Amino acid sequence: MDMELRLLTYMVAIEEEGSLSGAARRLHLTQPTLSRQLRDLEREVGSPLFARTGRGLSPTPAGQAFLRRARTVLAETQAAIDDARLAGQGLTGRFTVTFAGSGINGPLGAALGRLRRQLPRVDLRLEESFNDTEMSDAVLGGRCDLAVQRLPAHDPRLATQVWWHEPLTLFLPAGHPLAYGGEPAPLTALGQIPLVVWPRDVSPRSYDEIIALCHQAGVVPRIGAEGRSSQTLLALVAAGFGAAVLADSHRALRRVGVTPRPLAGTTTTLHLVWRAGDTGPLLHRVLQTLTSLPGTAQQASG
Repeated sequence: MDMELRLLTYMVAIEEEGSLSGAARRLHLTQPTLSRQLRDLEREVGSPLFARTGRGLSPTPAGQAFLRRARTVLAETQAAIDDARLAGQGLTGRFTVTFAGSGINGPLGAALGRLRRQLPRVDLRLEESFNDTEMSDAVLGGRCDLAVQRLPAHDPRLATQVWWHEPLTLFLPAGHPLAYGGEPAPLTALGQIPLVVWPRDVSPRSYDEIIALCHQAGVVPRIGAEGRSSQTLLALVAAGFGAAVLADSHRALRRVGVTPRPLAGTTTTLHLVWRAGDTGPLLHRVLQTLTSLPGTAQQASG
């Protein structure tokens, strides 16, 4: 195959230089060697590829047909080499990120924009999810390459890295007495108002996290309503069904009728989650880009 490609290169050089001598100099070959290669190829083709003119050599009709194909093959070969080199450097390929819908309100939006700018040749695909278990399963099953989620599954087949910390906030109906406090609300505030939560069958770990905060505060939780998206939870809060415990970045939604108040002594964490043992250059470059954002955590947790 290498000899075949060299012959194509030889023929293109002869056509472009217009003479055997010029092509031989360009190719760093002796003229007799190049002439012999041309004769052997013409014998195999069964037709002359070049004709002598007053100014040198010019391709015959058979030569013109040969050269059209030769240039295409050489261009495709070079493109294949370039594609392989870029893929080996983690600069091309398809990469799918699944993320919690709530995370896009915080640093994730800027991070995804940075990925697009720094890796313009990568086919970056995004899958929003409202279920932590589904996100981890998507990575394990190979449908997604990376998950950005708050509560990854505890599975030895997954590698996780703490990426971002932010406080939890109590989102309250605007007219509720708790909404007027200037200081962070104490955990005991969770017992002073019904709670608007994710259904446990949709997001068991998020649900359990909120219930655990209530137990930590020594209060009995009262469930006022359930919602399956951040927007629904905040709409229910505005309608007076209760308060929602969400990441502070949900302030960006600016829901009318809702007042956010920090929840004292609490925090939530976004994790980067990928398949353990995945050493692909594209994954490495994506992780490098995400963890170099100002304010991101660098602590490996698994």
